[in-house]
Amino acid sequence: MILADKIITLRKKAGWSQEELAQKLDVSRQSVSKWEGAQSIPDISKILQMSRLFGVTTDFLLKDELEEAEYAPETAQPALRRVTMEQASRYLELRRQAAPRMALATFLSVLSPVPLLSFSEMSQSARFGITENAAAGLGLCAMLVLVAAAVALFLTCGARTKEFDFLDKEPFETEYGVSGMVRERQSAYAPQCARRRLLATMLCILSVLPLFAALCIGSEPVVMAAVCALLMIAGAGAALFVCAGVYEGAMERLLEEGDFSREEKVHAPVQGAVSVCYWLVVTAVFLLYTFGPNGNGQPQYSWFIWAIGGVLYGVLAAVLGAIRHMKR
Repeated sequence: MILADKIITLRKKAGWSQEELAQKLDVSRQSVSKWEGAQSIPDISKILQMSRLFGVTTDFLLKDELEEAEYAPETAQPALRRVTMEQASRYLELRRQAAPRMALATFLSVLSPVPLLSFSEMSQSARFGITENAAAGLGLCAMLVLVAAAVALFLTCGARTKEFDFLDKEPFETEYGVSGMVRERQSAYAPQCARRRLLATMLCILSVLPLFAALCIGSEPVVMAAVCALLMIAGAGAALFVCAGVYEGAMERLLEEGDFSREEKVHAPVQGAVSVCYWLVVTAVFLLYTFGPNGNGQPQYSWFIWAIGGVLYGVLAAVLGAIRHMKR
């Protein structure tokens, strides 16, 4: 059996089209077509890549006298899960439906400190007749209600796609035509995604304008109102980022691209552990600063710790990503 026939047999056995195989080998579909038509021969680097991809020895690919596939010992692994066209379509639809819910949950999370800040400012005015302790209690209750609603939305969205959790954790195969369908949807969604991200970026940048204007006035109630406006505008921007990213992320998961490539999945558990430890430290700092021996006992004045923690977490994620790329 010549190399051309072996490539055809192995490709069809894997359930891939010529275009899908070309994408995995980072070549054009025409190159694969020429290989299978015996019009050209792949170079040695592509032979090695196909050997790993199909799990066969290079001897089997190169020696025409070998008719039966010789599987490489190191690739004798359990068969990968296969995602069917029906499963892929259902997963994309579930994530499309989840996008606005997760965006709302994000908005509520960012908005949650607003009641606490508002009640705190109201307690400073005799007109409302609210004591500082009452303001803190009411503000914390309102904040917890918003956080609880956000968590409920996140958990509900996660539960609906529980059966697809393996897409984040392990490599898989897709049925013939799945990659092509996903790429078509990805191309169709790209303009809408770009518009949402542009608007989200503008909102996040402009969110500080109320605060700058309030600082010019110098009145404490105006400054507090500006901080609340900042959180609402920034929350809307964050919600748009999430709304755009949820559906796009679902398509990248099915294509195993970007943050969901097979190589990134290997590092995901480590990054998850680092994230948990980081936010536990931030929470400990908040509690110590607020309720510790020298704490102010007023959480409405400690909210900035979470803002700083969010910025530093972005820096930490960027550093971890840079370290991973340097090791490649």
